[in-house]
Amino acid sequence: MSSPSAMRIGTSAVRLLAVPMAVLGFPAGLLPARAQVQGPRCNGTVLQLTVQERGDTRTDRFRFTLRLEAEASNSAAALEQLNGRLARVRTELTPLVQGDLEVPAPSTFPISRSQSPDRYRASTTIRGSVSRSNYDTLIQRAGRLPGVRLQGMTSLASVQGQTELEERLLKRSLERGQSQAASTASALGLSKVKLLRIDQRSQPATRGLAMAATAAPRFRPGEAPLPTGSLSLTLDYCLS
Repeated sequence: MSSPSAMRIGTSAVRLLAVPMAVLGFPAGLLPARAQVQGPRCNGTVLQLTVQERGDTRTDRFRFTLRLEAEASNSAAALEQLNGRLARVRTELTPLVQGDLEVPAPSTFPISRSQSPDRYRASTTIRGSVSRSNYDTLIQRAGRLPGVRLQGMTSLASVQGQTELEERLLKRSLERGQSQAASTASALGLSKVKLLRIDQRSQPATRGLAMAATAAPRFRPGEAPLPTGSLSLTLDYCLS
């Protein structure tokens, strides 16, 4: 009996982009998930497909990043001024923040002499999460604080929203893979299609938005980019 033949269609990618293109927010710090399901051996032709899907979900909250800076004639004075500005940031923004603010240790360094001789700058980055209802309020308050620059807002989904998105993307990926495998089998004059193996990799569902903090217009959370995520499946089929 002859050995099973093997056909590999490497990286036959299918991309579906939702409109607007967005994805559900996976919890911060979550590494891309990978799962494998091994199936039986194939006594026919092996077909490998890579299917990619993208989707979006409702924004549950936002992750913000602020840059805080201060300048003075020496590093100690710059750091003292930074401490004062940081205290005001905490006073103004803590009531709006979900959880705690993240404030790493500051850095101090001399400013280039060509820009301003004998001047030092101290800086740090402030991160935190804010609800949809406090989205615009945080932007407006941050825009009025001295030494503060809003570097960006990232849309995040709820845990339930993330789970529902992953399930939806998985279902669409499997349906598309099955359809492609059936079409290939038909072209080869074969009638049976059996799924042998699934290699799943998902990306955290987040969507970043760079923006400047201003005090003039009002920003609506519903107009921000939705959390977006993706799922990639490598599927092995047995065609016979």
